[in-house]
Amino acid sequence: MAAKKENSLAPIAYVNARLLDPASGLDKLGGVLTEGEVISDFGPHLANKDLAKKKDAPKDIQVVDCKGKCLCPGLVDMRIEIGDLAATVAAAVSGGVTSAVCLPNTDPVIDDMSVVEFVARRARKQGLAKIYPYGAVTKGLEGEELAELGLLAESGAVAFSDGTKAVADAQVMRRALSYASTFGLMIVQHPEEPSLAADGVMNAGEVATRLGLFGIPEEAEVIMIERDLRLAGLTGGRLHIAHVSTGAGIDAIRRAKAGGLNVTCDTAPPYFALNEAAIGDYRTFAKLSPPLRDEDSRQAVVEGLKDGTIDAIASDHTPRDEESKRLPFAQAAPGGIGLNTLLAVSLELHHNGHMGLLDVLRLITSAPAGLMGLPAGRLEKGAPADLVLFDPEEGWKVDADALVGKAKNSPFDGRPVQGRVLRTVVDGRTVFEPEN
Repeated sequence: MAAKKENSLAPIAYVNARLLDPASGLDKLGGVLTEGEVISDFGPHLANKDLAKKKDAPKDIQVVDCKGKCLCPGLVDMRIEIGDLAATVAAAVSGGVTSAVCLPNTDPVIDDMSVVEFVARRARKQGLAKIYPYGAVTKGLEGEELAELGLLAESGAVAFSDGTKAVADAQVMRRALSYASTFGLMIVQHPEEPSLAADGVMNAGEVATRLGLFGIPEEAEVIMIERDLRLAGLTGGRLHIAHVSTGAGIDAIRRAKAGGLNVTCDTAPPYFALNEAAIGDYRTFAKLSPPLRDEDSRQAVVEGLKDGTIDAIASDHTPRDEESKRLPFAQAAPGGIGLNTLLAVSLELHHNGHMGLLDVLRLITSAPAGLMGLPAGRLEKGAPADLVLFDPEEGWKVDADALVGKAKNSPFDGRPVQGRVLRTVVDGRTVFEPEN
């Protein structure tokens, strides 16, 4: 499989497709017409593969027969870490992701407007997935002094986060929530109380004890969530909790939402598809942050997705080189890649009967786009022609070595999944098709 950059912008009709638009609830046989970089028309009236023969068909139209497979807006991933940019955007489009938001823990840190502009400009040059930056909450991600949030917002930051670091100081977090609210942007928190998590390498509990590893208690997540919910109530700021992984944390957010608090949250596929047993015999690909939890927590995450407490799914794509993972478990770097498998693993929620297909797709298209204010994630006339064609039923086995991109640290390595990307379109250009 390979990503490719195509220059043709001739009108293209994608016909005979199962057309899916989670934002509007559309699920019908139909098609999409792209002209240049935008969607010019879509709907059931474009289902016919003989469209090109019609008198009113655009000149030089190309017709792509989707053969009844699913066609939906390109996926939107609201949290990735960038290693090698070219490899990252290639991995993204191989997984059907056309828009993604990158964490600020780059080199240099995205705590200055010039870095925001630099990241966006470099991503555009690749001509593949669109990358939008988070701005750092604090200078250097050090948790002490607020970054220039106003200037970061002006230069294109779509939200603020200290990435994989929690904003530990309550007063700093209070100020951040207050300040960010003046721009209508979210503070995205990594919910982990640092002093409780400092020496831990996996979830605290029976498995950690058996493996002889120091654990991170669920309370590390819950305490930080509870604190920040209070601060959000105090300031009126927009709080978003990243990658929730515990039942108690989800319960706290559920109660806060019921009370009218301006809070949202997301999770990542490992937290509803895996539990701590995936670590097995010290398997470092399953060392993540937050750590994989017990089975009760995994089921709680599924319930949070089903009842709408959890607003979106993000890949948590965290590329790591081989050297940082081929270490004893305690010393290995946390993190796993997720762009390539975001669609297939998310579809497990559908295949296992937990959620409808449109409901799952909404969590990885229109929902994250709406949270981030991105022009993506829905089928609309005049919207960017960002699309993914996929077969929800086709099974395959995750082979980390065969995935597009440099990093191979997938926690799903060896897992059978259902759902294969057949074509990814960005701004009207086909940028990915499987080689076989």
